[in-house]
Amino acid sequence: MKTIIEPFRIRSVEPIRMSTREEREKALAEAHYNLFSLAARDVMIDLLTDSGTGAMSTKQWAALMQGDESYAGSESYFDLRDTVQDLMGYKHVIPVHQGRAAERIIFQIMAADDMCIPNNTHFDTTRANIEFRGTQAVDLPVPEGLDPSAAGDFKGNMDIGRLRVFLEENQGRIPVGLLTITNNGNGGQPVSMQNIRETSELYKQHGIPFLLDAARFAENAYMIKLREGGYADTDLKDIVREMFGYADGCMVSAKKDGMVNIGGLLCLNDDGLASDARNLLILTEGFPTYGGLAGRDMAALAQGLREVLDWDYLQYRHASASYLADGLERLGVPCVRPTGLHAVYVDARALLPHIPALELPGQTLCCELYKVGGIRPVEIGTLMFGTTDAQTGKPQPATLDLVRLTLPRRVYTQSHVDWILEAIEDVVSRKDGLKGYRILEEAPFLRAFTAKLAPIS
Repeated sequence: MKTIIEPFRIRSVEPIRMSTREEREKALAEAHYNLFSLAARDVMIDLLTDSGTGAMSTKQWAALMQGDESYAGSESYFDLRDTVQDLMGYKHVIPVHQGRAAERIIFQIMAADDMCIPNNTHFDTTRANIEFRGTQAVDLPVPEGLDPSAAGDFKGNMDIGRLRVFLEENQGRIPVGLLTITNNGNGGQPVSMQNIRETSELYKQHGIPFLLDAARFAENAYMIKLREGGYADTDLKDIVREMFGYADGCMVSAKKDGMVNIGGLLCLNDDGLASDARNLLILTEGFPTYGGLAGRDMAALAQGLREVLDWDYLQYRHASASYLADGLERLGVPCVRPTGLHAVYVDARALLPHIPALELPGQTLCCELYKVGGIRPVEIGTLMFGTTDAQTGKPQPATLDLVRLTLPRRVYTQSHVDWILEAIEDVVSRKDGLKGYRILEEAPFLRAFTAKLAPIS
């Protein structure tokens, strides 16, 4: 059927404040044209991120009420540990308050000056935590992953040939190897099981520990089942176990496929590494059996991990993203294809070719969508990933300028998506007259979060 039916009923609702265009233009100016700086009450449809913005189920709310708030040895921790071990198979399960806490801990232990860490694509917080240690974060995506319009079932893959050369040329300088599933930095594209296996084999040949950055592990498993030969009849849980089985551990922002509003995981097999991680955790996050989380949050997370592999839920999520992408295609809006699950990525550089990359075409599109429809997307491009050339001091654009329309889990319906499409149609009708933005102030790390911008007149 053509209609997307959400596989759930809505029992609690949150009102949306219906603002006017004049109110939104005023709010945007006061936020210095950075959508991160907007107050949530001024946003009608929030597509900034799917991290911690989803709606919990009735069973998660019930689990939350049963959370054990003991400082040490919480029953909620043991429930979470057993659930994670059953799903992922790792020996040590260390809770943290969110994914970047896991990143900070592992890179503080393993990374140092004059080291380098390969990945298919590092996302912003991962790269920042690596570079904060003086370590180089190196992206090695497959070539088709850098072409938004290119065909390919697994455009999130690691380039195995380039990884092989990189490992040989940097022997003794690589403390850990990464692989991000799904590959958020290049359009939420999935990674094949074959690529995970081949990446693992290369790391093992060179004696390098291998960690998965696995915030969207369930969505990656769904795509493997859907697209990769030999997995159509394999249970999703078995696919997940195989994915994690190739790695020595993982970092997880549980605010995505954990289906909760706060939480993260650092999972490891190595006893010594896990001991070092727990010691650092105690300094900054909390006791190892809560790691900065309330007992009720751990209880909700354990239940969320039991729900996320539901086939009907994942199918609905994929259908919602595809519906949005198909609508954009009808409007002539270039998007990253094929569509993933958690977001649709608009190729802002292709949509607005008259705006140079250093004038932030992605941010231009984001601001226009907010002004027209109260929609808050996020720029994944030169504002987020642009750099400065160390020798010349000149700013360098990112490889791509994308706008991510991120779909929170179980929050918006088909009519909300139709509203988004109407707003984009309005922007497209006058796109040739749009102008870019310039940066007034920026932080040395993660500048997209706090930068102040101004429109170019």
